[in-house]
Parts: sequence; C-alpha cells; structure tokens
Amino acid sequence: MNELIIELTEVSPREFFGLQNANIDLLKKFFPKLKIVARGSKIKAYGDEEVLEEFDKRMTMLLEHFGKYNKIDENVIERVLQSESKDDYETPVSAGEVLVHGVSGKLIKAQTANQRKLVELMGKNDMVFAVGPAGTGKTYTGVALAVKALKEKQVKRIILTRPAVEAGENLGFLPGDLKEKLDPYMQPLYDALRDMIPHEKLESHIEKGVIQIAPMAFMRGRTLDNAFVILDEAQNTTHAQMKMFLTRMGKSAKFMITGDPGQIDLPRRVISGLKEALLVLKDVKGVGVIHLDDKDVIRHRLVKKVIAAYKSIENVD
Repeated sequence: MNELIIELTEVSPREFFGLQNANIDLLKKFFPKLKIVARGSKIKAYGDEEVLEEFDKRMTMLLEHFGKYNKIDENVIERVLQSESKDDYETPVSAGEVLVHGVSGKLIKAQTANQRKLVELMGKNDMVFAVGPAGTGKTYTGVALAVKALKEKQVKRIILTRPAVEAGENLGFLPGDLKEKLDPYMQPLYDALRDMIPHEKLESHIEKGVIQIAPMAFMRGRTLDNAFVILDEAQNTTHAQMKMFLTRMGKSAKFMITGDPGQIDLPRRVISGLKEALLVLKDVKGVGVIHLDDKDVIRHRLVKKVIAAYKSIENVD
C-alpha cells in the first residue's frame, strides 16, 4: 500500500481540518478508497498510487485556495473536489473592490472614496503620500495593498517602518531587548497584518524576512528592491531621515508614505520631513499624493467629533 504525507506548514491545521475534523470527514467521503488520517500538522493518506495522485492534486488546490482566501468550509471543499479548474470554483472579484481576503475570510476593502482613490493612485505610481488624521485608514489600506502585492507576486517582500520618535514617551525606560522595546511601538502595523495573514503564515514570513518591521534607522545604507515599503507616522521624520528613506528605493519597488501633519512629536524648530517632502515633490511625475480627511474616519463615530474639536483649537498648516 502506498503512502502520501502532506505537511500543513503555513496554514492552521485546526482551521483546515474543521470543527471536530468535519473537513477531513468530507475528504474521506470523496475518496472512499483511501485511508486518510489527520494528526498534528500532517495529513497521511494510504491507497493505490493513481488515487493518491488525484488526492494530492486536489489537496494542493484546497491549500492554495485556503492560502488565498484564508477560509475553507464544506461548500468550498465540494466545489474544489468536483471542479476541473480554478475558474470553476474561484469567485472572481474586481481588483478595485476586495483588496485582500483576510483571516477567516474577512473581506478587506477600501471603504471610502479617498481610500479608493489611494488604491488607484498606488496602481498608477511607484511612490504615494497618504496624508490625513488618525483613523482614516491610511496605514490599514497601505498594509492591505502590500499584502495584495505580495500574494500576487508583484513584490518579494514587505517592509514596514516608522521613525522611532515616541509620542511623549522614552523607549529607553521600557524593559526588554530592542525587539521587545520596539514591538509595542510597531503594534498598529502588527495589528493590520494579523487581520490579513493567518498567524502561522505571518510568523513564517517574519522569520524568513519576507515581512520586515523595523525602525527607520535600520533602513540606512540599504537598497530596497522588489519590495512594497511603507513608512508610517512620517510626520515624525526629519529632513535627513526622509531624504535617506526616499533614496532607498530600488528596482520594482513600491513606496507608500503615510502621516498626519497635525500630530508631530518632533522637538520644536525641527522641520517635519513629511511636510517638506510634500512641498519638494509636489510636481515630480510618478509621485502621487492623497489627502484624507475626517470624512474618511472609520473608527468610532466619536473620533470624527474629537478631530473636529481639536481642529478648532490647533493651527494646522
């Protein structure tokens, strides 16, 4: 009797097997001539070589589908097992609608007119500045575009960075090594990624360097090619930092710079690299700029009121 072993390396076995192994039971019904055993992160199948080859082919299709949509159920399994090609079981979606199929099949979309404009600009330009107040979805939409580009093999890696200027806090007083100190500061980037990439796959990508999350100082001296690079909180860069970052751009790279000029944490008299770059690059072809505003806020409805209230007492250029 022949044996086939399939290792689930980048998908959650628990989610793939289904509640009480319901998905495995369904596979057994479709392949009654095989003995199928699911244990740990492995699926073992025993039987004739010809049937095992068909099972292996169908399992590859199922794992690819799960990898793309982060969701699988009995209906999907039945469609995949009975289809001749991907066209028969994949639901086509327009590129402008769904950016990424997130964890548990969550649909990540651009939700406002300006967010949709940001998606369009990123498609037409290799460098885009997305400027606006907190909660307007700048970072989240950017991370979704980066994950989409990675999944579609337009880039080989995602690099996410922030200038290490603390919002009134000092990293030096936090316990732990450099990574432990920086992880809380990079949390919004991790949060967005966790919505879009299953835990096992995300950990694997970070471990292999496919996804890199690092402070801006780590960008110095590098050439960032075949990458989707996001500079977040760019209002806290200095002139030198912004120039250094923008000149890291390599071949087949996409650069997205996000920031809120109304939340600058730099010392007084230090010019924001973001504000300066917006002036310097405003007429450069290939550089896109989108200004988001409080109409794009997709957090709690009170956030819009908070932004409006503060706007009335702040003199934002």
